[in-house]
Amino acid sequence: MKVLKLLIPVFVLSIHSTFAQKTEFTVEDILRVKSLNSQTLSPNGEWLAGIISDGKARFGTDHFRFRDPSYLNVRKGTPVLINTESGEQLEIFGGTTRIMDLTWSEDGETLYFFEQKDEKLVLGIFDVKKEKINYPKVDNEDLISDIFGITPSPDGKLIIFGMREDGWFDKAMAEYKEATEGPIVVYDGNENFLKWDQIGVTGSEAKLVSLDLKSGKIDELLPASSYSGIQYSEDGQFLRFRETIRNKTSYTRNDGTEYQIGYINFDEPDSVKYIYEKSEKRQNYTWDEKGLTYAWLDSGNVLINSIQNPSEEPLNLTKDKAFEDEEEEKAVKFSITSFNPSGNQLLLSSENAWWTIGVDGENLIKIYELPEKEEREKAPSRNFVKWSEDGDFIYVSYSEKDTWNRGIQRFNISEGEFEDLMTSPDLYSTWRFADDSDRVVYSLSNGDYPANVFSSTLDFDDQNQLTDLNPWVTEKKWTKSELITYRDVDGKELNGILYYPVDYDPEKTYPLVLEVYETFFNNGYRSSMNLIANQGYFGLRPSVDLEQGYPGEAWMKGVTGAINKLVEEGKVDNDKVGIHGTSYGGYATSLLITQTDRFAAAINISGKVNIISFLGDSPKIGTRNYAAAEVGQDRIGGQFWDEPLKYFQTTAVLYADRIKTPHLLLTGEGDWNVPGTNTRELYYAMRRLGKDVTWVNYMRGGHGAGWASVESDYYDQWERMLSFYEKYFFPEEEEETEEE
Repeated sequence: MKVLKLLIPVFVLSIHSTFAQKTEFTVEDILRVKSLNSQTLSPNGEWLAGIISDGKARFGTDHFRFRDPSYLNVRKGTPVLINTESGEQLEIFGGTTRIMDLTWSEDGETLYFFEQKDEKLVLGIFDVKKEKINYPKVDNEDLISDIFGITPSPDGKLIIFGMREDGWFDKAMAEYKEATEGPIVVYDGNENFLKWDQIGVTGSEAKLVSLDLKSGKIDELLPASSYSGIQYSEDGQFLRFRETIRNKTSYTRNDGTEYQIGYINFDEPDSVKYIYEKSEKRQNYTWDEKGLTYAWLDSGNVLINSIQNPSEEPLNLTKDKAFEDEEEEKAVKFSITSFNPSGNQLLLSSENAWWTIGVDGENLIKIYELPEKEEREKAPSRNFVKWSEDGDFIYVSYSEKDTWNRGIQRFNISEGEFEDLMTSPDLYSTWRFADDSDRVVYSLSNGDYPANVFSSTLDFDDQNQLTDLNPWVTEKKWTKSELITYRDVDGKELNGILYYPVDYDPEKTYPLVLEVYETFFNNGYRSSMNLIANQGYFGLRPSVDLEQGYPGEAWMKGVTGAINKLVEEGKVDNDKVGIHGTSYGGYATSLLITQTDRFAAAINISGKVNIISFLGDSPKIGTRNYAAAEVGQDRIGGQFWDEPLKYFQTTAVLYADRIKTPHLLLTGEGDWNVPGTNTRELYYAMRRLGKDVTWVNYMRGGHGAGWASVESDYYDQWERMLSFYEKYFFPEEEEETEEE
């Protein structure tokens, strides 16, 4: 194992960079940026485990093998442990490897993980005190599966995880090869499942087993199925789980799938009991910290029971105890947030308030009244993150909605007041609180640079920086972000994130490149916008107000309003505005240029252009495209046969004759999400109509085109995009160069 040096203080780097000549941020630099992924904090808060990787970790995926049961693709990285007080870093392997599912033991002295070795997963164990890795003997030749993760027993003697049944691999490969190799493939509509849905179901199933770490013996706990929510009770007597049983391919959300929730009582061998029997209706339970008592909702009331006394009738805690309107006896409808640490109280929420109530149904108290409805849209967002151990305080993440002021607050339950612990314009994320101490770990960025990891105690009176992953960034030219506000055509106030060109001169106007998707508010390091800023352009991520049934209008209404604001302020040259987007953003880009000639150049990256033919595209992900259009992100709000005009109105290829903007289309041949064949339709249409269009299909690429391919394609895509913008922002210069 390699012990790394303690961190160089950031302020030293900042002073150095002040006197050094800053250089341009390049595509190569994007791939240099490191991050700490798969973070998990030990229960005692002493160690943070994670995997350090840079942008090159994205390369190497064979996108054509999606759903291939023989294909494993755990990304490479450097696994580390970081001491949350000293910042000392330990490289577990002394270099890069492929591991996943980092999981701590209850005492925080052992870290479990799966490691990819060739085409198989093996279980690994790292002893923190001995600084040693070992691979336990497993008395079973069945394949280990990662789909259920790793669950150690509280006493550390057993490990729970998934294994494939004997014969699973042959069955799964036969299904996959039939669909991909044939030689004859039959798609029978009378079968319960679409062919690729059946392949997905087979891939999601494994048996749940326990491994005795001393003997290596494997015991089957549950037969092959699809499980989640696997968790021991604190005393190790019970193991609870959720089971999902798919019976057929369904085109609606509440059909074809059954759910049940059960537990194993280890004091009663071979005992599996269910607290929620098979039903097509989902049921969610909130558990106390001991893992014995659970609460759930029934028609807005809160019920409670215990797996120690499963035969007892559940207790309804809230029935007839709170009314929004006493005269009409309109009962308050509750949601469950969390048990307190001692397990004797629940935190509830309703439309207008936060509440606490005892688990005996006594003392229902309104602890916080939310702002009035008309004020709530502008009020800061507060989301529960943790109770204090004594139950007197509630910690919440905090974010204002009209400015960048974010962080964490503490709510004093008895006084009904919030206290700022750490709020600022900086960007905080990934809060991790230790189970058995007052240590908290979080990511922090100034909003422009890549984030680093910090730790503190729950008082947040002393921040301790744990990582300095990218000290070189202070030597590079960097954008500055700003939250802007503008109104769309309907007068609705929207926000966008504006990125300033490097070496910005307020006396000049600049080109503008928009990166579109849906709604943006929080800033944070964005490699694409930093690269755009280094070309001498403004970058903008504008928000749009997407309306169910009429999504195509939203980008037109919102995006143009944002551009107008920047032009009127004298920042942007109205004749030099470009736009690009990926996936749903690529779809938006192509649709936008059928409605306006406002843009000098437009780039669609892995975005569909025909929502009608797209319904049957992407076979490997089953019915997703139907669901996306009817009830999901595409927001059509109905079936094609019921709402054909809405599908026509949001299909760019049908309006290709209106396009006046030069268009670059980028796709990946191995894209199982948005196949390039869909985007290709617009290329053929625009070419037939004599329009300015280029289609680039990366034969090794996936969703994201060249960005989701090999490294040389990554460079190629950026070079094409930047050259495309340059060509149409400065056409006179292009012509002069050609003449010379």
